[in-house]
Amino acid sequence: MTDFDTIVATHRAALLGYAQRLTGDRYRAEDVVQETWIRAWRHREKLVEERGSVRGWLMRVAHNIAVDQHRGRAVRPSEVELPDVDPTSSPAGTDEVIDRVVVNAALDSLPEQQRRTVVEVYFADRTAAAAAVTLRVPVGTVKSRLHHALRTLRDTVPTFAALETV
Repeated sequence: MTDFDTIVATHRAALLGYAQRLTGDRYRAEDVVQETWIRAWRHREKLVEERGSVRGWLMRVAHNIAVDQHRGRAVRPSEVELPDVDPTSSPAGTDEVIDRVVVNAALDSLPEQQRRTVVEVYFADRTAAAAAVTLRVPVGTVKSRLHHALRTLRDTVPTFAALETV
């Protein structure tokens, strides 16, 4: 075993225990210890008992690293987990409410007969013939009202510009 391996084997447990007491977290303590071993390797010529306590040197380095990490976390904004849902998106159901408000406003802009015809065909899901029976008008009248209603909606409400006439 090399001298450095002996140092690691001798001081590993004590160093990890000390780092854990400093940080209060096992994982942060392991980070501190790992960085301490890297610095110890770089300065292994200092790690001899003739120059002072090896354990004391390791503990001081671990202490300095823990303090530096704590200060680094203090000046950075805290890390937060992002929610599974995009926070910039609207809550569930909002799109339906907005669509309903836009459609109701558009329908309100139509004359009563055209509005009733659109509601019968598109919202009640009736054919022109079925809507004609419900509205008590000829089928041609239903088609004409739909044509004019959709054209009015396309011209006045930008959302409906892509509507095709029937």
